[in-house]
Amino acid sequence: MHVEALAIVCAVRTHGEHGAIVRALTPSDGMLAGYVRGGRSRRLRPVLVPGNLIRADFRARTEEQLPALTVELSESRAGMMSEALPAAAIEWATALSATVLPEAQPFPRLYSALDGVLAAVIAAPAARGWATAMVRYELLLLTELGFGLDLSGCVASGTNDDLAYVSPKSGGAVSRSAGELYRERLLPLPSFLLEGGAGEWNDILDGFRLTGHFLERDLLRGRAIDILAARERLVDRLKRAVG
Repeated sequence: MHVEALAIVCAVRTHGEHGAIVRALTPSDGMLAGYVRGGRSRRLRPVLVPGNLIRADFRARTEEQLPALTVELSESRAGMMSEALPAAAIEWATALSATVLPEAQPFPRLYSALDGVLAAVIAAPAARGWATAMVRYELLLLTELGFGLDLSGCVASGTNDDLAYVSPKSGGAVSRSAGELYRERLLPLPSFLLEGGAGEWNDILDGFRLTGHFLERDLLRGRAIDILAARERLVDRLKRAVG
Protein backbone atom coordinates (compact mmCIF):
# COMPACT_ATOMS: atom_id res chain seq x y z
CA MET A 1 0.00 0.00 0.00
CA HIS A 2 1.37 3.40 -0.99
CA VAL A 3 -0.63 6.63 -1.05
CA GLU A 4 0.92 10.03 -1.56
CA ALA A 5 -1.47 12.98 -1.49
CA LEU A 6 -2.44 16.27 0.02
CA ALA A 7 -4.49 15.55 3.14
CA ILE A 8 -6.37 17.36 5.88
CA VAL A 9 -5.30 16.38 9.39
CA CYS A 10 -8.47 15.36 11.26
CA ALA A 11 -7.29 13.57 14.41
CA VAL A 12 -4.02 12.99 16.25
CA ARG A 13 -3.52 10.46 19.04
CA THR A 14 -0.31 9.85 20.92
CA HIS A 15 1.22 6.41 20.49
CA GLY A 16 4.12 5.31 22.61
CA GLU A 17 6.56 7.80 24.01
CA HIS A 18 7.28 9.80 20.88
CA GLY A 19 4.96 8.70 18.08
CA ALA A 20 1.45 9.63 16.96
CA ILE A 21 -1.36 7.98 15.04
CA VAL A 22 -2.84 10.46 12.61
CA ARG A 23 -6.11 10.25 10.71
CA ALA A 24 -6.16 12.45 7.64
CA LEU A 25 -8.67 12.94 4.83
CA THR A 26 -7.33 12.61 1.28
CA PRO A 27 -9.14 13.58 -1.96
CA SER A 28 -9.09 10.18 -3.67
CA ASP A 29 -8.48 7.60 -0.94
CA GLY A 30 -10.69 8.94 1.83
CA MET A 31 -9.80 8.86 5.50
CA LEU A 32 -6.49 7.11 6.17
CA ALA A 33 -4.67 6.40 9.40
CA GLY A 34 -0.91 6.24 9.73
CA TYR A 35 1.83 6.11 12.34
CA VAL A 36 4.13 9.12 12.42
CA ARG A 37 7.48 8.38 14.01
CA GLY A 38 8.44 11.29 16.23
CA GLY A 39 4.98 12.74 15.82
CA ARG A 40 5.10 14.34 19.27
CA SER A 41 8.44 16.00 18.65
CA ARG A 42 8.90 19.74 18.75
CA ARG A 43 9.38 19.76 14.98
CA LEU A 44 6.22 17.84 14.08
CA ARG A 45 3.75 19.02 16.72
CA PRO A 46 2.99 22.26 14.83
CA VAL A 47 2.47 20.23 11.64
CA LEU A 48 0.12 17.64 13.12
CA VAL A 49 -2.64 20.03 14.12
CA PRO A 50 -6.24 19.20 13.13
CA GLY A 51 -7.22 21.38 10.19
CA ASN A 52 -3.71 21.66 8.75
CA LEU A 53 -3.15 20.71 5.14
CA ILE A 54 -0.20 18.34 4.75
CA ARG A 55 1.54 16.43 2.03
CA ALA A 56 1.21 12.88 3.30
CA ASP A 57 3.03 9.72 2.29
CA PHE A 58 1.42 6.50 3.59
CA ARG A 59 3.36 3.26 3.14
CA ALA A 60 2.59 -0.27 4.35
CA ARG A 61 3.76 -3.72 3.26
CA THR A 62 0.33 -5.30 3.66
CA GLU A 63 -3.28 -4.09 3.73
CA GLU A 64 -3.61 -5.18 7.37
CA GLN A 65 -0.58 -3.23 8.59
CA LEU A 66 -0.93 0.30 9.98
CA PRO A 67 0.91 2.41 7.42
CA ALA A 68 3.96 4.43 8.28
CA LEU A 69 3.22 8.07 7.56
CA THR A 70 5.64 10.84 6.73
CA VAL A 71 4.33 14.38 6.54
CA GLU A 72 5.28 17.77 5.21
CA LEU A 73 3.32 20.91 6.01
CA SER A 74 1.51 22.40 3.02
CA GLU A 75 -0.70 24.98 4.74
CA SER A 76 -0.94 25.78 8.43
CA ARG A 77 -4.29 26.68 9.94
CA ALA A 78 -3.00 26.46 13.50
CA GLY A 79 -2.88 30.24 13.88
CA MET A 80 -6.66 30.31 14.41
CA MET A 81 -6.51 27.85 17.31
CA SER A 82 -5.90 30.74 19.70
CA GLU A 83 -9.27 32.29 18.73
CA ALA A 84 -12.17 30.63 20.57
CA LEU A 85 -14.81 30.59 17.84
CA PRO A 86 -12.62 29.60 14.87
CA ALA A 87 -10.88 27.00 17.06
CA ALA A 88 -14.25 25.49 18.02
CA ALA A 89 -15.25 25.34 14.35
CA ILE A 90 -12.02 23.62 13.26
CA GLU A 91 -12.14 21.23 16.21
CA TRP A 92 -15.72 20.18 15.46
CA ALA A 93 -15.40 19.81 11.68
CA THR A 94 -12.27 17.68 11.89
CA ALA A 95 -13.44 15.59 14.86
CA LEU A 96 -16.76 14.85 13.16
CA SER A 97 -15.01 13.79 9.96
CA ALA A 98 -12.51 11.59 11.78
CA THR A 99 -15.25 9.91 13.80
CA VAL A 100 -17.87 9.08 11.19
CA LEU A 101 -15.98 8.53 7.93
CA PRO A 102 -15.06 4.91 7.24
CA GLU A 103 -11.47 4.03 6.52
CA ALA A 104 -10.12 4.15 2.97
CA GLN A 105 -13.37 4.98 1.19
CA PRO A 106 -13.16 7.94 -1.19
CA PHE A 107 -15.37 10.96 -0.53
CA PRO A 108 -14.03 13.62 -2.92
CA ARG A 109 -17.01 15.93 -2.39
CA LEU A 110 -16.52 15.83 1.37
CA TYR A 111 -12.81 16.52 1.00
CA SER A 112 -13.52 19.59 -1.13
CA ALA A 113 -16.29 20.76 1.21
CA LEU A 114 -14.20 20.32 4.37
CA ASP A 115 -11.25 22.11 2.79
CA GLY A 116 -13.61 24.92 1.78
CA VAL A 117 -15.09 25.24 5.28
CA LEU A 118 -11.65 25.39 6.89
CA ALA A 119 -10.47 27.94 4.34
CA ALA A 120 -13.56 30.05 5.07
CA VAL A 121 -12.90 29.91 8.82
CA ILE A 122 -9.38 31.18 8.24
CA ALA A 123 -10.52 33.91 5.84
CA ALA A 124 -13.46 35.12 7.96
CA PRO A 125 -13.02 34.13 11.61
CA ALA A 126 -16.06 36.24 12.64
CA ALA A 127 -18.34 33.28 11.72
CA ARG A 128 -20.82 35.08 9.47
CA GLY A 129 -18.67 34.04 6.53
CA TRP A 130 -18.47 30.33 7.39
CA ALA A 131 -21.38 29.31 9.62
CA THR A 132 -23.71 28.49 6.71
CA ALA A 133 -20.89 26.51 5.06
CA MET A 134 -20.54 24.44 8.23
CA VAL A 135 -24.25 23.60 8.23
CA ARG A 136 -24.03 22.64 4.55
CA TYR A 137 -21.00 20.45 5.28
CA GLU A 138 -22.92 18.56 7.96
CA LEU A 139 -25.84 18.14 5.56
CA LEU A 140 -23.53 16.87 2.80
CA LEU A 141 -21.88 14.45 5.22
CA LEU A 142 -25.28 12.99 6.12
CA THR A 143 -26.05 12.61 2.41
CA GLU A 144 -22.72 11.00 1.52
CA LEU A 145 -23.12 8.44 4.31
CA GLY A 146 -26.64 7.47 3.27
CA PHE A 147 -28.71 9.56 5.69
CA GLY A 148 -29.54 12.50 3.46
CA LEU A 149 -32.59 14.66 3.99
CA ASP A 150 -35.20 15.00 1.26
CA LEU A 151 -35.70 18.70 0.73
CA SER A 152 -37.04 18.42 -2.81
CA GLY A 153 -40.72 18.64 -1.92
CA CYS A 154 -43.32 18.38 0.80
CA VAL A 155 -43.71 14.81 2.08
CA ALA A 156 -47.37 15.53 2.87
CA SER A 157 -48.59 17.28 -0.27
CA GLY A 158 -45.90 16.57 -2.87
CA THR A 159 -45.51 20.26 -3.74
CA ASN A 160 -42.24 22.18 -3.54
CA ASP A 161 -43.77 25.53 -2.65
CA ASP A 162 -43.05 27.35 0.62
CA LEU A 163 -41.10 24.54 2.29
CA ALA A 164 -40.66 25.60 5.92
CA TYR A 165 -40.14 22.51 8.10
CA VAL A 166 -38.48 19.09 8.20
CA SER A 167 -39.99 16.00 9.76
CA PRO A 168 -37.66 14.79 12.56
CA LYS A 169 -38.72 11.22 11.80
CA SER A 170 -38.58 10.94 8.00
CA GLY A 171 -36.11 13.73 7.22
CA GLY A 172 -38.48 15.01 4.55
CA ALA A 173 -39.42 18.63 3.97
CA VAL A 174 -42.89 19.89 4.90
CA SER A 175 -44.63 22.95 3.46
CA ARG A 176 -45.76 25.77 5.71
CA SER A 177 -49.45 25.08 5.13
CA ALA A 178 -49.17 21.32 5.63
CA GLY A 179 -47.06 21.67 8.77
CA GLU A 180 -48.85 24.55 10.45
CA LEU A 181 -50.85 22.37 12.85
CA TYR A 182 -47.76 20.32 13.76
CA ARG A 183 -45.06 22.99 13.75
CA GLU A 184 -44.13 22.38 17.38
CA ARG A 185 -43.13 18.82 16.48
CA LEU A 186 -41.25 19.77 13.31
CA LEU A 187 -37.78 21.21 12.76
CA PRO A 188 -37.50 24.62 11.08
CA LEU A 189 -36.01 24.50 7.59
CA PRO A 190 -33.79 27.57 7.04
CA SER A 191 -34.24 29.18 3.65
CA PHE A 192 -30.50 29.30 2.86
CA LEU A 193 -30.48 25.49 2.54
CA LEU A 194 -32.96 25.81 -0.33
CA GLU A 195 -32.02 29.11 -1.89
CA GLY A 196 -28.28 29.31 -1.21
CA GLY A 197 -26.50 32.43 -0.05
CA ALA A 198 -25.92 33.62 3.48
CA GLY A 199 -28.45 33.20 6.24
CA GLU A 200 -29.67 35.35 9.09
CA TRP A 201 -28.44 34.32 12.52
CA ASN A 202 -31.77 32.75 13.50
CA ASP A 203 -31.68 30.70 10.30
CA ILE A 204 -28.10 29.64 10.97
CA LEU A 205 -28.96 28.41 14.46
CA ASP A 206 -32.02 26.62 13.05
CA GLY A 207 -29.68 24.98 10.55
CA PHE A 208 -27.44 23.67 13.31
CA ARG A 209 -30.48 22.41 15.18
CA LEU A 210 -31.69 20.60 12.06
CA THR A 211 -28.44 18.87 11.13
CA GLY A 212 -27.62 18.20 14.79
CA HIS A 213 -30.80 16.20 15.24
CA PHE A 214 -29.97 13.83 12.39
CA LEU A 215 -26.25 13.63 13.16
CA GLU A 216 -27.01 12.54 16.70
CA ARG A 217 -29.76 10.15 15.67
CA ASP A 218 -28.10 8.49 12.68
CA LEU A 219 -24.33 8.81 13.00
CA LEU A 220 -23.15 9.80 16.46
CA ARG A 221 -24.34 6.83 18.44
CA GLY A 222 -22.49 4.81 21.08
CA ARG A 223 -18.94 5.94 21.74
CA ALA A 224 -19.10 8.48 18.92
CA ILE A 225 -21.61 10.54 20.88
CA ASP A 226 -18.72 11.79 23.03
CA ILE A 227 -17.66 14.22 20.31
CA LEU A 228 -20.98 16.07 20.57
CA ALA A 229 -19.35 18.10 23.35
CA ALA A 230 -17.22 19.75 20.63
CA ARG A 231 -20.36 20.65 18.70
CA GLU A 232 -22.04 22.04 21.80
CA ARG A 233 -19.04 24.30 22.39
CA LEU A 234 -19.28 25.59 18.83
CA VAL A 235 -23.02 26.28 18.98
CA ASP A 236 -22.73 27.93 22.40
CA ARG A 237 -20.01 30.25 21.12
CA LEU A 238 -22.10 31.08 18.05
CA LYS A 239 -25.02 32.00 20.29
CA ARG A 240 -22.78 34.22 22.38
CA ALA A 241 -21.45 35.85 19.21
CA VAL A 242 -25.00 36.61 18.12
CA GLY A 243 -25.68 38.14 21.54
